[in-house]
Amino acid sequence: MQEKYSASDIKVLQGLEPVRKRPGMYIGSTDNRGLHHLVWEIFDNAIDEVYSGNANLIKVTLHKNNSISIEDNGRGIPVDINKESQLSGIDTVFTMLHAGGKFDDSNYKTAGGLHGVGSSVVNALSDELEVKVYRNNTTYQSKYKDGGIIIQTTLDLKIPTNHTGTCVTFHPDKTIFKSINFNPTTIKERIQESSYLFKGLKIIFVDEINNESTTYISKDGLKDYVNFINLGKTTISPIITLSANDKEIGVDIAMQYSDDSNELIISFANSVKTSDGGSHETGFKTALLNTFNKYIDKWKLNVGKNHDLEGSDVREGLTAIINVTIPEKLIQFEGQTKGRLGTIEAKEIVENVVNNQLLIWFENNREEAKKIIDKAYISKKARLSAKSAREAVKKLNSVKKESTLLAGKLTPAQGKDPTQNEIFIVEGDSAGGSAKLGRDRLTQAILPLRGKILNVNKANMTDILKSEMITNIIASLGVGIGKNLDMKKLKYWKVIIMTDADTDGSHIQLLLLTLFYRYFPELITEGHVYIALPPLFKLENKKTNDVKYAWTEQELEELKKTMSNLEIQRYKGLGEMNADQLYETTMNKQTRMLIKVNLGDAALAERRLNILMGEESDLRKQWIAENIDFDNN
Repeated sequence: MQEKYSASDIKVLQGLEPVRKRPGMYIGSTDNRGLHHLVWEIFDNAIDEVYSGNANLIKVTLHKNNSISIEDNGRGIPVDINKESQLSGIDTVFTMLHAGGKFDDSNYKTAGGLHGVGSSVVNALSDELEVKVYRNNTTYQSKYKDGGIIIQTTLDLKIPTNHTGTCVTFHPDKTIFKSINFNPTTIKERIQESSYLFKGLKIIFVDEINNESTTYISKDGLKDYVNFINLGKTTISPIITLSANDKEIGVDIAMQYSDDSNELIISFANSVKTSDGGSHETGFKTALLNTFNKYIDKWKLNVGKNHDLEGSDVREGLTAIINVTIPEKLIQFEGQTKGRLGTIEAKEIVENVVNNQLLIWFENNREEAKKIIDKAYISKKARLSAKSAREAVKKLNSVKKESTLLAGKLTPAQGKDPTQNEIFIVEGDSAGGSAKLGRDRLTQAILPLRGKILNVNKANMTDILKSEMITNIIASLGVGIGKNLDMKKLKYWKVIIMTDADTDGSHIQLLLLTLFYRYFPELITEGHVYIALPPLFKLENKKTNDVKYAWTEQELEELKKTMSNLEIQRYKGLGEMNADQLYETTMNKQTRMLIKVNLGDAALAERRLNILMGEESDLRKQWIAENIDFDNN
């Protein structure tokens, strides 16, 4: 029997209710990434004041209670009454979706903020939010609670001031987010990135929790950004800068080649990072390949027969930053979180800039151009060589079954559904043996490592394919390697690194993450890579045989208070656990803890990898000295 269904069953969400009901639609998620997205929304509004030429200072403060303040010295949000909402400008922006000053270009020619949506979304997802506006030589204040309820409408505090601007302080709602603990490093990285996009912009970050203050200001903009990323690399060209302004769209590009095998292109539109690329990146890549081939043809360079290059050849070793500024009437982002630029006009303009200006740079710098082109051909040869090697491995796989090829190495899962299966890459035969005995045979595969794998950061494909441990990983995953990765063939949806909780284990983790980042990047970007968290301590009551585990020193101390007649074991390695213990603590899907590896900031990942896995030991020592507290156990 069909149940009665009428118009009265349709729920209409009022005000900011839709945001609280479905926060993922507005900020992507309610995890750590979504939490920090709140900061970016308010910060981008401050940046828009910089774009409009009305601000040159932004201050971000992380308070001890995990609230955040973001202040700029711009014009200040209007405080007069809006005719449509009958609320002040502040209350309109912070309590009404789709309200703001960026729907036309009369106030903001270019903007990165979400047209007022960002401010109201932050309010909706906070349990407290306060806005102070400095305008008309006085100070105004509005206060909200529990997702945007006005507890103090805009009030003239009668406090004289000789400056203008806006200060927003908000505290995330702990009933919505999995955690409301902001990461100071994440915030600083984003701030530093923004400083490179605006020459002369001063950004101050105050961390009251750790009692630190940092100031960021860039003199050379995107050139400084490229230098920051390429620290530790051996470069083969100077930094090339290209820029133009056409049809109201501005383009700024900084690029440099190194002897590295990796490519890194980071793009922005109106200061918002377009992590999924878009029209401007497409235009850049198309024009880059075209410029190489045009220069080679013009000068009839002796590069052998059939000199045609592919896009991956001309981008190998390239670090490029692309920043476009687009007027409000033309800007188009795909998705609420703006991961991809959709403005078609940007593609044509970026293509023209690269086609014209890079060709001129090649003409004026022939010696450097020859080095860059030679590298592209070395890349082409390596690509063809790697293709032959992959074909040989593929042919071998077709002759021998997986169980024969990996005898004594991979213990595969018995289930045939890749989305349910997971592979543990385990440090050592001893731990591998325990993992094999304790695993869920239907869905869990075990691949033990014998020692440390090759550091692939500076290795070529030929050396990589000579490594037995790496070829075992390649064959086990089934997706191939490098530029011809086919993620549709992935055999295990979760790739879990399981190593000892010591320095050797950490080193193996880093070596594997380097391998995945360099040659299996989609494994990380599509969310397939995890790190297992084995416990550090086993606590057993010798009278009752009650057993508990602790993953941290703090957990250990807490358990000590609740247990008596204790025998405490400190695990030095996975091999010290028997199969049941390893499964229950580290492999059981119901009780284990995993760290999901993601690529939050490609530029920072590239820089850190070059420092930690590169050849410059002095840079590595400096990084360790600045980032590791050896006095803190």
